Amino acid sequence: MNRYPLWKYITVLVAVLIGLLYTLPNFYGESPAVQVSSAKATVKVDTAVLARVEQILADAKIPNEGAYFELNGTLGTVRARFPSTDVQLQARDLIERSLNTVPGDPQYTVALNLLPASPPWMRALGWFAPKPMYLGLDLRGGVHFLLQVDMQGALTARYDSLSADVRSVLRDQKIPVAGVERSGMSIAATFANADDRDRAISTLRSRLPDLEFTEREEGGKQLLLAALNPAAVTRVQDSALKQNINTLHNRINELGVAEPVIQQQGSDRIVVQLPGVQDVAKAKELLGRTATLEIRMVDDSPAAQSALLGGSVPFGLERYNDRDGRPILVRRQVILTGENLQDAQPGRDSQTQQAAVHLTLDSKGARIFRDVTRDNINKRMAILLFENGKGEVVTAPVIRGEIAGGQVQISGSMSSEEAADTALLLRAGALAAPMSIIEERTIGPSLGADNISKGFYSTLYGFLAIAAFIIIYYHLFGVFSTIGLTLNVLLLLALLSMLQATLTLPGIAAIALTLGMAIDSNVLINERIREELRAGATPQQAIHHGFERAWGTILDSNLTTLIVGLALLAFGSGPIRGFAVVHCLGILTSMFSSVVGVRALANLYYGRKKKLTSISIGEVWKPKAN
Repeated sequence: MNRYPLWKYITVLVAVLIGLLYTLPNFYGESPAVQVSSAKATVKVDTAVLARVEQILADAKIPNEGAYFELNGTLGTVRARFPSTDVQLQARDLIERSLNTVPGDPQYTVALNLLPASPPWMRALGWFAPKPMYLGLDLRGGVHFLLQVDMQGALTARYDSLSADVRSVLRDQKIPVAGVERSGMSIAATFANADDRDRAISTLRSRLPDLEFTEREEGGKQLLLAALNPAAVTRVQDSALKQNINTLHNRINELGVAEPVIQQQGSDRIVVQLPGVQDVAKAKELLGRTATLEIRMVDDSPAAQSALLGGSVPFGLERYNDRDGRPILVRRQVILTGENLQDAQPGRDSQTQQAAVHLTLDSKGARIFRDVTRDNINKRMAILLFENGKGEVVTAPVIRGEIAGGQVQISGSMSSEEAADTALLLRAGALAAPMSIIEERTIGPSLGADNISKGFYSTLYGFLAIAAFIIIYYHLFGVFSTIGLTLNVLLLLALLSMLQATLTLPGIAAIALTLGMAIDSNVLINERIREELRAGATPQQAIHHGFERAWGTILDSNLTTLIVGLALLAFGSGPIRGFAVVHCLGILTSMFSSVVGVRALANLYYGRKKKLTSISIGEVWKPKAN
């Protein structure tokens, strides 16, 4: 009756072992490390950089605990561990001098960092290697920013682009117009008569479907007002917000932050949390940095190349370096800027199936690009990205034919990864809309350590108090409940580590709350067993019916609480979501530990006893007979 099949005992044992394995890294702390990341959008960090770092450390005989390369999306990072902070500082200075050889023009950002101090045997598990939870801003210290995105600025830029598109369409269709200009959040076009205005409306509706038109007459002239429809406005705002978030991710990688939090808040705000960063000035400078994209023609003429070999730059040209570090001469005249680029996505050449980057230009950009490519076949066109006043060539493809329609393809000897990198640089090289910092908060590391200490001890003392009470009141079944409570905490911490969740102060509060809720299930089970004993059931029957009949009540109570937790997770933000994640996971682990884990202990201890006359569950009060 009270015997589990072998597979259930094995399931509980495996759960305990997994819980121990993935919880352990959280108790090893962190070790000092140095992180190498790209300081420029066009500089790539890959395994070759890892080999250089390892060689630099080996040549200088600097002791280290290993270096490795990590790829986050399309951004690469090299990290090296060291036995002490003194060695860490020495290594940082050496690596920075060795990698950044050009004064005033750093290619790589070499930053101090902290990495989990897990033992080598854990890290050797590879894909299954357990990692500790990330600590949030309130536990580790760092900088918190709340950024306001200027949606009016994004719309204004879009209307400026659309006004140029309207002029281009009317000129191509040879429709007379007295003037086209942006007027606030609309485009105003003036016509001499109603016929021209009606022709313009018919043409623009087919060419620019995102616009809504209003007709008006002023001073004998026909006025046409065009404004974006609500769906188009929403798309512009969403696109601006997403591009700004992508750009911030790209920039914050330079700070060496282990787990930055960059997320949308509301419809026009972005929350940026940088745990472990105390240099507020540098963080603010990085967030406000601007980048611009330009397309120019390359001069590969013999005279230009001869001058380049001679170390001079002819008039009207500028010298830059391409992605391979080779010098290249481009004309000063700018053909297109990033304002004309609507999208950039990696893909494949439809004919050769080679990796390529597909660009989408607006109407003005498409017209200019068509004319330029028609007149410069078999010549090279350079795409440059300017950051902090310095420009670098992202790619310089050869023009194979006239390109019309605004759909541009960049292909050549590039891998799929390089195509994705190029698309990211072109798409997120600049902010789509201006941003301003409306809230700034700094939390020191000592305050974070104090928060960890208080949260840990409050949870520990709560656990000990619950354990003492439950053991005194329910005797041996109280011991089973305490072991189940320990398993619950173990599984919860393991799940958070496996999910690489970020633990915050509200998350610690949720762990403490989970302890109280988890013991409630054990109380229901123990009291149900007592009721069965009072009703005259044998001890074996009481254990069996106690667990079986308490399950329905436990499920109902936890399910209602889980619904509230899911609501917090769906509609909350920031600390509320952190609390909800721990809360929901804690409910699931508490149900497993109390119903399966505790019963496994009870079955293991009492199930093998055939003639069981009593069980240790505290005093059972039986009603007196009338």
